[in-house]
Amino acid sequence: MSERQALVLVPGLSCDRHVWQAQIAGLSDMADISIGDTLKDDSIPLMASRVLDAAPERFAIAGFSMGGYVAMEIWRRAPERVTRLALVDTNARADTQAQAELRRAAIRTAQARGFEHVLRGSLRQLVAPDCPEALFEEVVQMALRVGFGTYMDQQAAIIDRADSLATLGTITVPAMVMVGAADALTPPHLAEEMAQAMASADLGSDSGAAYEVIAYAGHMAPMEQPDAVNAAFRRWLMR
Repeated sequence: MSERQALVLVPGLSCDRHVWQAQIAGLSDMADISIGDTLKDDSIPLMASRVLDAAPERFAIAGFSMGGYVAMEIWRRAPERVTRLALVDTNARADTQAQAELRRAAIRTAQARGFEHVLRGSLRQLVAPDCPEALFEEVVQMALRVGFGTYMDQQAAIIDRADSLATLGTITVPAMVMVGAADALTPPHLAEEMAQAMASADLGSDSGAAYEVIAYAGHMAPMEQPDAVNAAFRRWLMR
């Protein structure tokens, strides 16, 4: 496919556009890229509304982590506007009570001991074990830049999000599920579940979703292995 496509990239928890910097640079020859704003709202539906209001009339969308929840909400609200959908290092299920309590506990710990203290402990779980220190520091600085207030709002949004597993079977556009092979937060078995749920969608010759596992990457695959991620995006955008 030679024509440039409108592509909306949606960041995750405690992320700004920096999480997508390698995709913005590496896909600009085939896509007109905009970044969905997830920094002003405390619910997934409100984030989805803001992204839709700013998006072109028709667009491909890729959501990373929390951004995947936003992308699935956008599909539920306005499927006629979505030309392609990609879910990157994310999960279609709602939080369990235990998962929600862990999020609340992280907020309480940050309030008591400092946001950066919590970040430097928790963000280690988001990258592959051999992640370079400089890249890990990029992730930390991005989260600090986004700030603790936004972190609390986004955690509240994540806790209250809808279960989207049933939504995946309604997707009728070229889809992709991507996951870092070493993603400990949303591991490959959850990505496999999403791809399988999409298999019931009627995509004609493109049955189901493309499933891409990114080697040597943890949860932050777009930053950890940008070349492999960009190659997978190219395959998806050309379907």
